[in-house]
Amino acid sequence: MFELNSKKISPWLLAFILTLAVLTASAQDYKRQYRTAKDLFTEGKYSEAMIAFKSLTVYDKNNPFREYASYYYGMSAYRLGYVTVAKDMLIQIKKLYPQWDQMDEVNYLLCKTYFDQKEYFQALTITDQIKDPTFVSDLKNLKRFYIAQIEDPEILRMMLEDHPDDLEIAKIMVSRLSQKPHHLQDTTLINSLIIKYALVKSELAGQPAIHPIKKDTLRVALVMPFLAATLDPSPVKKRNQIILELYQGMKLATDSLSNAGIQLSLLAYDNERNLDATRKIFKENELKSMDLIVGPFFQEEAKPVLEFSMNNQISVVVNPLSNNSDLVKQNPYSFLFQPSHETIARSSAEIASSLAKKNNCFVYYGETAKDSLMAATFVARAKDLNIKVLHSQRISSENSATILSKLATATQYDEWKNPLQFSLKKDSIGCIFVASSNELIYSKVINSVETRGDSILVIGQEGWLDDSSVDYTRFERIKIALAAPNFKSVISPAFLGFRKKYMNKHGVLPSDYAGVGYEFIMVMGQMMDQYGVNFLQTLSEETLVQGLLSSGLSLSAQRDNRVVPFVSLKGGQLVRLN
Repeated sequence: MFELNSKKISPWLLAFILTLAVLTASAQDYKRQYRTAKDLFTEGKYSEAMIAFKSLTVYDKNNPFREYASYYYGMSAYRLGYVTVAKDMLIQIKKLYPQWDQMDEVNYLLCKTYFDQKEYFQALTITDQIKDPTFVSDLKNLKRFYIAQIEDPEILRMMLEDHPDDLEIAKIMVSRLSQKPHHLQDTTLINSLIIKYALVKSELAGQPAIHPIKKDTLRVALVMPFLAATLDPSPVKKRNQIILELYQGMKLATDSLSNAGIQLSLLAYDNERNLDATRKIFKENELKSMDLIVGPFFQEEAKPVLEFSMNNQISVVVNPLSNNSDLVKQNPYSFLFQPSHETIARSSAEIASSLAKKNNCFVYYGETAKDSLMAATFVARAKDLNIKVLHSQRISSENSATILSKLATATQYDEWKNPLQFSLKKDSIGCIFVASSNELIYSKVINSVETRGDSILVIGQEGWLDDSSVDYTRFERIKIALAAPNFKSVISPAFLGFRKKYMNKHGVLPSDYAGVGYEFIMVMGQMMDQYGVNFLQTLSEETLVQGLLSSGLSLSAQRDNRVVPFVSLKGGQLVRLN
């Protein structure tokens, strides 16, 4: 038996031998721990495996299993459903061991964690880092499974912008766009994707042709706050006067449609301006037989109506007067009879491009969310049209004086003290877009432009005409264009005929709300008669349903009315500009 004689070995050699023995024992211990942890993982005992692998993830120069232990720790956490824990460990591996030869496996699992948490853009960034060609098939399947769950085409559009060479995203986007009702399909985009990515028409296969569903009698439910219990026969205006006037116009329209051979039945339901009452109405089976639902007019009570519409595939317009696109975003069976705020703003930029003498502008907007949305949409569309926005400002009561100081600070005067020149030179800008119906804002803009006496085009809203405190002659003294979705010529034979019928029936002149109610039912009756009660699926985006009093209805891909007339005041009459 060999014996170590310390007297014959140098101290340095002895120390080396002892150190080597310790390291060998330590390495054997790490190997034993790793084998135990790996056995637990293989047996599916992921909780125990996490504990076993954890001690092996700590840095030690004698531990050769750090990277593997960290990876299997993350894998164990993922299989237990601890997705965030797994993701954090995988990110740590990428930071500590960027040159590890198993990094493609790490990235693949990390990609799955991002997809699971719907962090799609981060997931796609990681997929681009996987270089091993053996992962190609798995990555395709991963994308098909997760990205196909995305409902919003806009998210897919942004993904394709970031990853323009990704064929799988393009295929999923074509499939998603093609699944939408015919009226909502962006056919231009679908065709461009098919051409760019050399897709075949079979990508669109399986979409059944949609035919109009026509009925002898059209049934329209009006779920609105009639407040019947509070009504009395006195001539004073009622709390819900607008609703009553809309209803009177709608009723008159059913008579006109009947004379034209279109049978339409209005069924009125009083939701009493109450959410519980609204829910109760939609428990009635009778509502399932409706072809169109109108109401409940106020957004706070809209949720049960929109849910009912979605579940039963019945078209709904929550409020015929509303421009709020939030009412149509989540329900493909809802639509706006009016243009949305966004559509009005985009159309305003287009009228500026057409009528303004210079390709630059100012933008003023108020403190409401609607004003901010319109201003931002106008600026974006103006950029597309090569209109330069020189100044954009949010106006409150505190800073409203800056409008006058910016636009109408004179620098030169004539002998009668009339301003000749201003700090903002005459004719130096093409237009001013006012994204607000706040009189404080638009009156100051009008005052300033009138003082200047130059060629600036002021673009505003038809609501300005409802302000009785405004001197309308000032609108004639400046160049102005007002977005007027509800514009109607009061001297047209159609309007004069409507007014006569209304007076014969009710003994008074019709209000603007009665006119909107009449026009709404006239247009919807013609639309359902011609294109079926499933008109949202059968209409193409180019279709215009001609109005009787107004310019009619042409539904955009966003399901709002894209027809936006602009008017100006001339000789005391509103004149259409476009």
